[in-house]
Amino acid sequence: MKILTSNRFYGIVVFIMALELRQSLGLAQQLVMTPQLQQAIKLLQLSRLELLETVSQEMEENPVLEEMSQGEVDGDDGAGEKKEESEQSLQESREKETGNSSEDDLGGDSDTASLQEVTVEERARDDVDWENYLSEYNSGYSDGFSERHYEEKDTPSFENFTASKTDLSSHLLWQLNMSSVEDEKKDIGAHIIGNLNDDGYLEVTLEEIAESTGHSVDEVGAVLVLIQNFDPVGVAARDTRECLLIQVLFQGLGGTLVEKIISDYLKDLEEKRYKRIVEQLGVSIQEILVAVATIQELDPKPGRVYSAEETIYVTPDIYVVKMGDGYEIIQNEDGLPKLRINAYYKRILKNRGQVSDDTKAYIQEKMRSAAWLIKSIHQRQRTLYRVTESIVKFQKEFLDKGIAYLRPLVLRDVAEDIEMHESTVSRVTTNKYVHTPQGLYELKFFFNSSISRVDGDALASESVKEQIRKMIKAEDKTKPLSDKGIEKKMREINIDIARRTVAKYREAMGILPSRKRKEIQIN
Repeated sequence: MKILTSNRFYGIVVFIMALELRQSLGLAQQLVMTPQLQQAIKLLQLSRLELLETVSQEMEENPVLEEMSQGEVDGDDGAGEKKEESEQSLQESREKETGNSSEDDLGGDSDTASLQEVTVEERARDDVDWENYLSEYNSGYSDGFSERHYEEKDTPSFENFTASKTDLSSHLLWQLNMSSVEDEKKDIGAHIIGNLNDDGYLEVTLEEIAESTGHSVDEVGAVLVLIQNFDPVGVAARDTRECLLIQVLFQGLGGTLVEKIISDYLKDLEEKRYKRIVEQLGVSIQEILVAVATIQELDPKPGRVYSAEETIYVTPDIYVVKMGDGYEIIQNEDGLPKLRINAYYKRILKNRGQVSDDTKAYIQEKMRSAAWLIKSIHQRQRTLYRVTESIVKFQKEFLDKGIAYLRPLVLRDVAEDIEMHESTVSRVTTNKYVHTPQGLYELKFFFNSSISRVDGDALASESVKEQIRKMIKAEDKTKPLSDKGIEKKMREINIDIARRTVAKYREAMGILPSRKRKEIQIN
């Protein structure tokens, strides 16, 4: 028993020895995301407008950065520095002269008392025709003289003036204030207008408005009717049916077939079930189609006329221009400032004895940040050029003949071609636009999946969408193609595609199904 106990104790000691801490040396590679590297990655995926804003902000925060003038080029940095040195020397000499002259003028404390105060005599002349002067001042110009000088004055053109666009809320509030109603009703109307969405529909109930304003539901309803007849007519409606009915009544079509269809058969109208409407109302199909044509002229979203959204114009980051049998790639650098490091701060670092250690450390930090920003922008432009060059090589047939010849392409193809990582290609193609002979496209447009052909070849998904769009455009509107019919026609032109894929592409292009595309012609 003693020996057994001793063996157990020995085993425990060995186990504890195996868990002791030890130090060892080893080599390993690890990617560290430094702030400079994060900035370079961020610049890759910025759009052109975002890049301009980033550079502008950096120039405000970093005094070392400066923009090259229009007459300078990248190869004239030395000349630019010499010019800056001469300007700096001239500035220093001016400051020195200014300081000496001011000291000489002051002449110390003894000469200060000799300086005389300058006084200006403010006395109106008696020979001035003040009546004529005031009339000219109030009118803005006098006969002949001011009119001539006004034309010669360098005033901005009318095209340079910008006017703020009136939104829906301001437009309705203006009409409410111009109407002859009591202040209490104007308060109710302001609550109603404040709860309208961008399409002009009321998003809350009358009970909620009545509770918030402290008035009865009937009073709120009366003010609602008033606002619904403001411009645009139909605003403040609670659903599409009410919006259309308001417009119909405003046009004097109350009690007609148009009002009846909107009131009772709006769902059938949406699905184009005209035969059911004919059977229910006992009218001819011609009368139904005339009423439908009137309904189609109504605006189901009247608030969009005063939408506050502004049109955003896309500026291409790069141009692809056809030159002979090939294509030339031109980067759009208009408006992008060319940065460099101010030579003045370089000279400060050279004069080590004249600056403190804190100042020197601050300037060195800003110079490193500026140099890295310039390097990152150049790297971004080079990467964008190489990616576009690779895309042009893969999609040359598209550039020559159009979208029907777009090839299937994935990020890996371009990444392997230019020997970069897929993530880099993905970042540099985000929010970047290229102008080609076939139109303006986002660089992401050229990367799309493939659809197999019957004979085994592959076709780009965008090309398939274009084929579907052409088929639907050329179809018989009285007998539109179903998704199954489009699938059969696609197989006839050697494209293997399933019906559900046709439906997915059709919905992505915003094309209605066949039952909603059907049109009935009047004989």
